[in-house]
Amino acid sequence: MNRDFASDFLNTTVESQALFRKHMQATVEVLVRDFAAAEKPYSGAAPQDLAAAFRDRQVCPEQGVSMEELLQFIGTTVVKHAAVVNHPACVAHLHCPPLQASLMAETMLATLNQSMDSWDQSMSATMLEKEMIGWLCELFGYDKGISDGVFTSGGTQSNFMGLGLARDHYAYSKWNWNVQQWGLPPQGDRLRILCSEAAHFTVKQSAALLGLGQQAVITIPVDSLGRMHAHVLEHTIDRLHQDGLLPFALVGTAGTTDFGSIDPLPELAVLARKHGIWLHIDAAYGGALALSDKHANLLEGIAFADSITVDFHKLFYQPISCGAFLVRDAVNYRYLQLNADYLNPQEDDQAGVPNLVGKSIQTTRRFDALKLYMSLQHLGREKFAAMIDYTLELALHTAEQIRQAKALELLAQPTLNAVVFRYLPSGEIDSSQVDEINHRIRDRLLASGIAVIARTKVKEKACLKFTLLNPLTTPQDTADILAHIVRIGLELEQQYVIEQHALRGV
Repeated sequence: MNRDFASDFLNTTVESQALFRKHMQATVEVLVRDFAAAEKPYSGAAPQDLAAAFRDRQVCPEQGVSMEELLQFIGTTVVKHAAVVNHPACVAHLHCPPLQASLMAETMLATLNQSMDSWDQSMSATMLEKEMIGWLCELFGYDKGISDGVFTSGGTQSNFMGLGLARDHYAYSKWNWNVQQWGLPPQGDRLRILCSEAAHFTVKQSAALLGLGQQAVITIPVDSLGRMHAHVLEHTIDRLHQDGLLPFALVGTAGTTDFGSIDPLPELAVLARKHGIWLHIDAAYGGALALSDKHANLLEGIAFADSITVDFHKLFYQPISCGAFLVRDAVNYRYLQLNADYLNPQEDDQAGVPNLVGKSIQTTRRFDALKLYMSLQHLGREKFAAMIDYTLELALHTAEQIRQAKALELLAQPTLNAVVFRYLPSGEIDSSQVDEINHRIRDRLLASGIAVIARTKVKEKACLKFTLLNPLTTPQDTADILAHIVRIGLELEQQYVIEQHALRGV
């Protein structure tokens, strides 16, 4: 072994192992001191202040610095000014606190550094991922012997894969056209994707990347609960056919980003089968309901989907990134598979060597299955379900708190654990100023470090949002944040009224 570099890597030497233990312990201390023990969900530092901390420090110095000095610098400049995702008042996005078991797994998989594309880079890791995919297929009602899947970086990649396979399957089954070899068919400009108007933006993004253009996406109106209108969907499919257009994919959403709404999946499945359309279910947000005895029924019909997106860095409490893409019939992976002599030669296929690269659009890919596996093993289904159920109950409780507050307006009854609302001034304030007040409430909360909450728009109105993924958040925590929102809103409202009176000379 070249001793010049031995201490920079974990290896067989006693020195490297001793350094690894020392550095890992020092890293733990930084994380506990500057992150876990944080009293606020954010320090409140402005972007320009954070940038200044790095401006005068060379990114790559000629001579390296000690690990002690480096960890101290990172702790005070990065860790101390990160979003504290485990804090009860960090409730902005689908951004979860990671389980301790998953943090242990993250350390292991980073150290092992397995690449999940070929068997000879990920031996035991490959077998564990295959076992996890089999379990996930069964969880969502697929036939373990026929279905298949792969771990992905998250919903964006999974949705892209679902629509890509849908496009290629349609072209092959309808015209015997091989998109992989020949590109888009001559009829490509007539292909259409259907989804609700509340579907994730990655449906349009995927259409663009697949060469179809965003114009290929036809959105269907939603009802008062944010669910796709199935009868409008059927009329739209008929109209598209009458216009000579070719609807080939239908995306149902199980958990929209703003309201957590779940489309009527059984009805979508019937229509998809009737019209020969690939049904893809984006369950990135709501897929975790499959673990719950109380709420799994909300996913009824998902087993009829041709493909499914599910994320684990949301309600499965895994570190980013961690998701999966599942297909009901593994045969459809043929539209994606390629062989490279240096990676997954055809001889391996014939010998049954499990190279996973043929199931993914990624080549180098992390061993993220380990995180979910260790978390499931450590907690068990019952505890997972209890955490998920608790956050849904918390959302309902918080919605009731908002209803009881005269200065707040609830925009919709929560389906999952997202709660959308807005501050409503009582004085002489016009609609544009109401929107401005809601924006400024969110900014003040962030700048003061009191709470990290989200903003969105509903029917062009500025709104606030709690995404209550964190089982550590209590009804008292949400009540405290709402009280701050009302207080800040009232201060801003009074300020606007004074300014208006001054302009009028009152």
